[in-house]
Amino acid sequence: MPINTPSLPIQLKRLGMTNYQTTLAAMQAFTQARDAYTPDELWLTEHPPVYTLGLNRKDVRLPQNDIPLVMVDRGGKITYHGPGQIVIYCLIDLKRRGLNVRQLVSILETSLIDVLASYGVLSKARQDAPGVYVQSKKIASLGLRLKNQCCYHGLSLNVDMDLSPFLAIDPCGYAGLSMTQTKDLGIEATFSEISEQLLALLEEKLYSCLTQ
Repeated sequence: MPINTPSLPIQLKRLGMTNYQTTLAAMQAFTQARDAYTPDELWLTEHPPVYTLGLNRKDVRLPQNDIPLVMVDRGGKITYHGPGQIVIYCLIDLKRRGLNVRQLVSILETSLIDVLASYGVLSKARQDAPGVYVQSKKIASLGLRLKNQCCYHGLSLNVDMDLSPFLAIDPCGYAGLSMTQTKDLGIEATFSEISEQLLALLEEKLYSCLTQ
């Protein structure tokens, strides 16, 4: 039974452009210090160009360019973050919300799918490869870390960015996987508009699991 109460609303933090490693350290510190009464938080940000390599490092094609590569503690393989990509970090007490990791992944994926659908773009999730896809191209990625039944890391959605750094890697470990973004799909909404819509949907879906 979830133990959250209305006195513990989800805190929404809009961080602007942040250094990836500084933000990762802040997530880790927040998760280490939190207790049963710490409100959950969603952090909206974007990062300067950076590759991040998760814990699944077998047979990863590493980039051969000048963009920094950071080893991280989330699941999955390698991905890229850069300006024009929405990143939302989800610092959630899963036990308190009565969720398992698969259910949280579903909330993240369906929120992304619903936002894209509101602009007339049909997308879907895949059982074999977490994230959201438009036809055969990937538009959003997921990666999580669980510690004491609390998670951190989160999702990224490509909006209006330089996609070429993805060509130097096999995104999420899939050779030949093409990436896309909202701008290339004819969505004219801005980074700010889409990010606020996505934050609102995530907040709604995470709150609703307490009232079911």
